[in-house]
Amino acid sequence: MLPSTDALLDGLLDWVRIETHTPDTAGLNSIMDLVQSQAEGFGATCQRFPGRDGKGDHLLVLSPWGDHAQKGVLLLSHLDTVHPRGTIEHDLPIRIEEDRCFGPGICDMKGGAFNGLAAMRAIAESGVTPPLPARILFTSDEEVGSPTSRSLIEDQGKHAKYALVTEPARNGGHVVTARKGVGRFTLKVEGRPSHAGARHWQGRSAVTELAHQIIALEAMTDYDREITVNVGEITGGTGTNVVPQFAQAEIDLRVPTAEAADEMVARITGLTPKTPDTKLTITGGMNRPPFEQSDASKALFDHASTLAAEIGFELVGEKTGGGSDGNFIADRIPTLDGLGPDGDDVHTLNEHIFVSSLKPRMLLLKRLMETLS
Repeated sequence: MLPSTDALLDGLLDWVRIETHTPDTAGLNSIMDLVQSQAEGFGATCQRFPGRDGKGDHLLVLSPWGDHAQKGVLLLSHLDTVHPRGTIEHDLPIRIEEDRCFGPGICDMKGGAFNGLAAMRAIAESGVTPPLPARILFTSDEEVGSPTSRSLIEDQGKHAKYALVTEPARNGGHVVTARKGVGRFTLKVEGRPSHAGARHWQGRSAVTELAHQIIALEAMTDYDREITVNVGEITGGTGTNVVPQFAQAEIDLRVPTAEAADEMVARITGLTPKTPDTKLTITGGMNRPPFEQSDASKALFDHASTLAAEIGFELVGEKTGGGSDGNFIADRIPTLDGLGPDGDDVHTLNEHIFVSSLKPRMLLLKRLMETLS
């Protein structure tokens, strides 16, 4: 028997009540305990990967059906959120207003993560044996770039014939068929300090040089080519009466293709000083490669569209500038992203899902696991 919308929402809210900000390892390990208990309750097998480097555990759930030596369906879900502990009490309490349900991380991405497990449970309880085994990888550090889970994601990709990413839907229920690659860089400038009044002429301002570099970096943005460069954080100087010796900028790069990534990484790391006697140090690179839609991923989307129409809704695909864990494996495995419930205002204190989207999106995940072969 399929769960009702109310039952799905009740189960999801049990997950939302456990706050799981990425640095909150206690909260993350607590929700991993709950997910593991629920998965083992319907016969799934679980493998726990202890957290490291200040991050929480990761959890792999293997379906109770199928031969897991065979390549199957991999669902990627993260359980960390951007909301610090206490948000649910003071700033974003759980509440329902008509079709919207609010709560920290409910959309990004506990809604999709919960639906993936609910879909696996529904299949297990139905007694149907799908053509392929399925596994869900629940991770704890996606919001900070997946530093401890990337290798695990890539390893699990070796066991997958298809990848389904349960990130939230976009713009009215669209799924994600391609994502830009994400690069992160730190630019450090060293100048020469001096007294701003008595010996200003001796100084070489790191802040002035950084300003030149910021203008050069921002000028690399090319909307026609879907390339953006954003200087998002700057620091520098020690006092208003000192010509600053040091300054620093954090840089975000978004690119649609691997070729554009190679080009832009070379341009950014190849920056040279404009101010004499200053030095640039540039570190970083691509955090997530671009997720470009392959022919196989297009076929997966077409199959999902047919299933969605049978369920009763139209599936629309779109590209997005944000990265996800799907970026790590989409070049090797047919991948479809944005399969979570529809919602809005993720990463804000207005984050919510549309309750009416919960069951249809769960059914789509269920039908994908039941039909992919």
